[in-house]
Amino acid sequence: MTTHNWEIRPARERDLAEVILMERNAPTAPHWSAADYAAVLQTGGSVRRCLFVAVQGVGLDGFSVGSITGSGPDAEAELESVVVLDGLRRQGLGSALCRAVMEWAHGEGAAAISLEVRAASPWALRLYGGLGFVATGRRPRYYQDPTDDAIVMRCSLGGACGVGGGISHFSQRAP
Repeated sequence: MTTHNWEIRPARERDLAEVILMERNAPTAPHWSAADYAAVLQTGGSVRRCLFVAVQGVGLDGFSVGSITGSGPDAEAELESVVVLDGLRRQGLGSALCRAVMEWAHGEGAAAISLEVRAASPWALRLYGGLGFVATGRRPRYYQDPTDDAIVMRCSLGGACGVGGGISHFSQRAP
């Protein structure tokens, strides 16, 4: 396995066109509008969001999106999307992007984070399981094109997921 050294950092406005292109080329990713991605970079409102990008060299190699609603003990975090370029999968980048969102959510006060994943995606299920997520439910026919069930997964932050140990996501590098 090739070892890569990616910089995982918060996205900037100039990254958005590349993020959108990458998302459009990932058929199983949630497809958001350009305005939706631009809104992620804005602060304030009842929903706080983060968008992290992975950089090694010239272009972006992946990104992740997370959100938090509420605050204090009622804060609910969600890992909304993770996309890694096809040729770079299974090299630790997806895990590093997930951890960036998890660290951010923990820093924002969330005690746990949840996500939905396609039931027919064994690689994604392994990735999330390896990060400490456990299945908590199923949503029949949640996804379209192709139709698939969603497995709902959840992870406690600051404990089993290994988040909260003081590693800054702004300078995090994938193994």
